[in-house]
Amino acid sequence: MITLCNHPVLCMNEALYFIIPVWFYSCAIVSFRLMVTVVRTVQQAKTVRFLHVAFDTTGESFIAGDHHGNIYVLDIGRNRFRLVQKTGQACTALAFTLRRTTEFLVALADYTVKCFDKDTKQLVSWMRGHDGAVSSISVHSSGRYAITTSLDTAQLWDLDTFQRKRKLNVRQSVGIQRVFFLPLSNTILSCFSDDSIFAWESDTLSCKYQLPVPDCGPRISYKAFAVTRDGKSLVSAGRSNLLHLWCLENKQLIRVIQMPSQVRTIRHLEFLTDTFDSGANQTLGVLSQDGVMRFINIHTCKLLFQIGSPDNAITTVTVGPNGRHVVAIMDNGGINIYSVQSLTEELNQPPNSQVVVVTGKKTELTVPKVKVRSGAVQKTAQFSGRRTKAKSLKPGDTSVDDKENELPAGLNRKRLVALLKAFGEYPAKYRMFVWRSLLFLPENYAAYSSLTDKGLHTAYLALGDKYPIKSQKLQRGLQRVLSALAHWAAIFGEVEYLPLVAFPFVKLFQNNPMLCFEVVATIIVNWCQHWFEYFPNPPLNILSMVENVLAHHDKELLQHLVDCGITSQLYVWPLLETLFSEVLTRDEWLRLFDNIFTNHPSFLLMTCVAYITCSREPLLQCAQKQDFEYFFHHRNNLDVGAMIKEAYRLMSNTPADIHPKKILSDFSPLTQGQYPIFNQYPEFIVEYQSREREKIRLQEMEYLRERQELSAMHAEFVRRQAEEETYYAQQELLQKTEEQRRNILAQEEEKLTEQRAKLAAMKRELKVKELQLLDASRRRFLKHQQEVKASQIEKLDKEINRKMDLRDQETAVAIEDLEVRQMELEAQRRRLEEHLLKEQDQTEQRVGDEVNIRLRKAERENESIAQQLHKPNKNIQDHEASLAEACQLDVNLGWEREVLERLEQDEAEQSKQRARLTEIHWQTEAEENRLTDTVREVAGKKWEEVMNSRARFTEQHKLLSPGKTGGHIDQSSHSSNRLPHYTNGTTEVNLPSTSAACLTQKPSSAATPRQQGAAMVCLNSSSPTDSTSTNFSLDRGRAQLDNSERELLKEIRELRQKLATRTKEGSSLSSHSVHTLSSSVSQ
Repeated sequence: MITLCNHPVLCMNEALYFIIPVWFYSCAIVSFRLMVTVVRTVQQAKTVRFLHVAFDTTGESFIAGDHHGNIYVLDIGRNRFRLVQKTGQACTALAFTLRRTTEFLVALADYTVKCFDKDTKQLVSWMRGHDGAVSSISVHSSGRYAITTSLDTAQLWDLDTFQRKRKLNVRQSVGIQRVFFLPLSNTILSCFSDDSIFAWESDTLSCKYQLPVPDCGPRISYKAFAVTRDGKSLVSAGRSNLLHLWCLENKQLIRVIQMPSQVRTIRHLEFLTDTFDSGANQTLGVLSQDGVMRFINIHTCKLLFQIGSPDNAITTVTVGPNGRHVVAIMDNGGINIYSVQSLTEELNQPPNSQVVVVTGKKTELTVPKVKVRSGAVQKTAQFSGRRTKAKSLKPGDTSVDDKENELPAGLNRKRLVALLKAFGEYPAKYRMFVWRSLLFLPENYAAYSSLTDKGLHTAYLALGDKYPIKSQKLQRGLQRVLSALAHWAAIFGEVEYLPLVAFPFVKLFQNNPMLCFEVVATIIVNWCQHWFEYFPNPPLNILSMVENVLAHHDKELLQHLVDCGITSQLYVWPLLETLFSEVLTRDEWLRLFDNIFTNHPSFLLMTCVAYITCSREPLLQCAQKQDFEYFFHHRNNLDVGAMIKEAYRLMSNTPADIHPKKILSDFSPLTQGQYPIFNQYPEFIVEYQSREREKIRLQEMEYLRERQELSAMHAEFVRRQAEEETYYAQQELLQKTEEQRRNILAQEEEKLTEQRAKLAAMKRELKVKELQLLDASRRRFLKHQQEVKASQIEKLDKEINRKMDLRDQETAVAIEDLEVRQMELEAQRRRLEEHLLKEQDQTEQRVGDEVNIRLRKAERENESIAQQLHKPNKNIQDHEASLAEACQLDVNLGWEREVLERLEQDEAEQSKQRARLTEIHWQTEAEENRLTDTVREVAGKKWEEVMNSRARFTEQHKLLSPGKTGGHIDQSSHSSNRLPHYTNGTTEVNLPSTSAACLTQKPSSAATPRQQGAAMVCLNSSSPTDSTSTNFSLDRGRAQLDNSERELLKEIRELRQKLATRTKEGSSLSSHSVHTLSSSVSQ
């Protein structure tokens, strides 16, 4: 029933559609059954996220790609997985090729599409052409073509040649949302970001039609799309909680479905395949932004169930093509695989067909039985538009007598019987549905919940010990069903074979325990009639009926059984208490119960007789009881079809007086709302057994408690005894240990005493050695100091000698330079004299010639001419005298300047030497003073002896001090003797007298050429002895200085030798005094 809300009616293209909210309070919400969770982890428990999955054509396996580029194939049925490809990069879409079932397409992050074979793991082809990431891959139903879609383009590929066939480009402002093939057609549907939807012909790529964009209401911005399997309906959704349902046949929007308020954005849509909808899917899965996928019925707008939660959100979902499994990629990167078979009846029930009786304008509904009076039977078609149309079904030979053959959900018992007789069994796909209809299961959820809420029955708490089952799930399901039965009727807590009866149905209905409980309860009420009247014994009345039937149809076999001592409790009861589950396979058992549920409850007993008669030959060969027991508790080679036919023959040929139908009542379903009261058993026996069982249970509990207490007491006694023994053993060990410790302590004390004595001796030895080492170190130190001082004195002597030698060398060099200079001057003087003599001779000769010429002219001329001739001669003489005087002055000045420089250098060197000697003197005095202070501090008790030594040393020092001072004074006096005297910045130098006379001689104006010649002769008359007087005086001063220095050094050496002799004589006073005195002397 669709309830319209008060939303406004929107009009578009003369087609009305309504906004219908999803009503979720009027339906039962049942969650999926989670089969398995797949999570891939690497080192350090890091999860590798899965990105995309795709089912193959069978729907039993799928491929999954993670963000590392690994492609896995997971087989759901075999519970296996394997790695088929390593692409090295994340995939963006996956799809199988459909035609070659082992090949699949992978869209990668580098914008390429690759085709791999999952069996050979080989690369089949490589397709390029996209400039962006491929978001989806759609494969045509024929498997020949594929469409890959990115944001800006969609490309059509031929999967036979892997060549691009067509390319769809769009404007940059309008992006492509999705392009895909419609199922069972050659139509391509393209959806764009502006909400426009176009349909194209895949062969010619011509536009077939465009779906009108809603111009009223909010814009949805389509992001998700889903198409039914028949390709007739399209659902689109986006950034809203509204779903747009389009009819592709009429090209119209027929309905707008509003999701609950929790849904704000819809990310993904998937239709769930229904068994009875012929491709017109009704159940739609809607994945919203909160990670929850809600499954709704698009016609009734009811919320059926949901998977996921905000805490365990879903990213994307893929539904298998057979509708059995749903694979969801979770937000944590794992994969959850859900089973669709565990859903509610909303999924598994057939279409909502209702049989109505048309009487005028009134329609009358009857559930589960409908009275059909006459005329055509009207069956409402599925809701596919805003109008409801009815299809007219041709009635068969219907009559009032067939009303009892009508079953719930529109099934007919006669037709089912005809189908069963024709095929021998019901279709496996619809078997559960047919059983539910045949048994008229009420599905009392509330009543069943009240039974399960009571918990496990005490009778079945230890069920696993008696009936161990490998599957814990089956174990728990069996416990729940048996506990519910025990809570329903008390006898079912005492029946020992009830687990054998219920287990086949628990295994069959393991996903729906309520249906399992109702099936078992229906079997107990109808097919187990009179079973519990002789409780706790087997139902003897039922076994007698089976025996009577067997006696009527096969007396020989019965007689053989009687002769062998085999009763009906051995050959009938094992079949009944297990409902043939021990002797038949699963398929044979299902086939048998298809016939049992379709027929009268007595058919079960006839089946037991048919099983025995069909096994007549083997039974006649058996003679031992063990053989019969083995035969009726194990599977045998038996044709189930022949057995069922034999059962039908027995049903029809058995006389009425012995027919079980005479005693067993007709089928009676469970009541609606509450389950019927079951009291067909001896209550006093059950109560007595219950009381006895409870008494035994209490006694067992008491026994266990006492046993536990006794065990605790025994354990306590053993513990105490062990502790006592341990205590005494420890005490004995402690005593022994204490005695050992005392002995060890005494030995250690003795060893310690010996060690202390040894240590004292070692200390004494070490002290002596320390004193010896100290004395030796002192002696070594004194010796080292003496050596250091001696080396320093030696270095000083060497330095003084080196300086003296250097000074002597410099003096000798200077003397040699002076001598060379003197010789050069002498040679120059001689050259000058020779030159002057030559000039004089030439002048005399020239003058004589001129005089002779002038005299001869004078004789002819007057006196005035003679005077003129005399005047030039006078000037020539003056010039010659001046020239000679200048040359002599230049020579004298150069020599004087060189002598002054030599004297200044000697004076500077002597000043440095005097300063160094003075510094050495003051250092010596400072060392002597420090030595005196050290002697004064260290003297101690022997102060008098040290003071005497110091007095002698002081007297000796005083005696030596005047000598040193005198030496310095003499040195200075000698030095002063060597230095020239400076007066007013001039230096007095003794020059040769002859040179002085020559320099100071003034030419006479009245001199004659003869006189000039005499003057030149006076210049040459200077003697060599007079010229070397200055050199002699300098050498004598330098020799005096050297002698004074040598005398001073000699006195210092003698003084030091005397001090060393005195220190050696006073060394016997004390080692400490010797050390002090020696260091003083060395310093």
